[in-house]
Amino acid sequence: MNTAFRSIISRSALAVILFNALPLAQGAGFYISEVGTPGSLGTAGVANPVNNVSADAAWTNPAGMTGVKGDHALAGMQVVVPKVEFDPSSSSTTGGDDGGNAGNVAVIPSFFATKQLTNRLHAGFAITAPLGGAMNFGDDFAGRYTATKVELTGIGISPSLGYKVNERLSVGAGVSILYTQFEQKLALRQTTSAGAPLPDGKIKLENLDDWGYQPFAGLTWAFSDKVLLGAVYRAEADVDLKGDLNFRNVNGPVPSANKVKIGWDNPQTLKAGLRIQVSDERTLMFSAGWEDWSAFSENAVSLDGGVLSPVAVLDRNFQDTWNVGAAIVQRTGGNAYSLGISYDSSPVEDEDRTIDLPFDETVKLSAAWVWEGDKQLNYGLGATLAYLGEGKIENQHAQGLNFDGKFDTNYVLFLGGTVRYAF
Repeated sequence: MNTAFRSIISRSALAVILFNALPLAQGAGFYISEVGTPGSLGTAGVANPVNNVSADAAWTNPAGMTGVKGDHALAGMQVVVPKVEFDPSSSSTTGGDDGGNAGNVAVIPSFFATKQLTNRLHAGFAITAPLGGAMNFGDDFAGRYTATKVELTGIGISPSLGYKVNERLSVGAGVSILYTQFEQKLALRQTTSAGAPLPDGKIKLENLDDWGYQPFAGLTWAFSDKVLLGAVYRAEADVDLKGDLNFRNVNGPVPSANKVKIGWDNPQTLKAGLRIQVSDERTLMFSAGWEDWSAFSENAVSLDGGVLSPVAVLDRNFQDTWNVGAAIVQRTGGNAYSLGISYDSSPVEDEDRTIDLPFDETVKLSAAWVWEGDKQLNYGLGATLAYLGEGKIENQHAQGLNFDGKFDTNYVLFLGGTVRYAF
């Protein structure tokens, strides 16, 4: 019998392998502030908490809907183009290659609508992809004993309400009904009883999904006609993914359990912004935020059949993150142009980072153009280039071998376009 595999399917070792079956995503976390609209794409997300001018306020800050006069619909399409190339260190003992460009191109639609119910009360509806990520390193990747392919998809359906308390204060709240789907593949190291290497086996987690919800609330405060403060809070969301656990090309017995459950807490977040209209043509915006990534630090996994009874928990040593940003909007001749920059800190130190969750600091540069020549119809284009850091990995243990290195290339380009219609 394959003695290496016998040890791997022990309670502790199998837990370590399956803990790698957690969502791989971008930069400082798997939340995505870019929702395909010029306000989010063209300002590096800085405009989100002070958005009271377009229908995507239904998701970015529901209090901002009170500034959107009449009924509006906004439809968008966003293309995500990553370039992610890992460089294994010479000290790695896993063998294998660098996996090439592991990023997967994705096309993400979005839709937003607001309706003015009364002079004070507004309703909103949004369909977005607020979280996600995917990487495919290939079967010969040096980090294959941790992950070869990971794909996380999250779709949010978000109804919301906004209420204008007085001329200065507006408040709003909503809930994102989240559908999350996840799949992962990783290799299983195999040897003979004498220690000679055998071809790798494969572990695949398929069709893991779950529905959850995430409440959110916001406010806007107008200091004057020129200065607006906005803030948005999103609560923690519990997700328990359940799906199939499959083994392929394994030289030995496999666990009888073929169902797996992975649980984690999507962190709560708080973001505030300030918008200053310095002239009729020019507007400045600033933002700062906090994300509770320490709540995501402890991940749990369990199998049907009692192999992990009832559950095993791993602490990833994550810590809370912060972010800051600034943006400018210039209007001229029926057109609006924007530029933005933002920074997110890393939730994990180099010595604790793993290839399945290579989160690091993130820097974003954004630009957008919107044609505003028609009061009823306008359209816009936007782009964000996000640098996701080196994602350095130090002395990670991968099924008895050493794996480390860093990302030589690690960025994502978001390209989006929208059409807005006012009824």
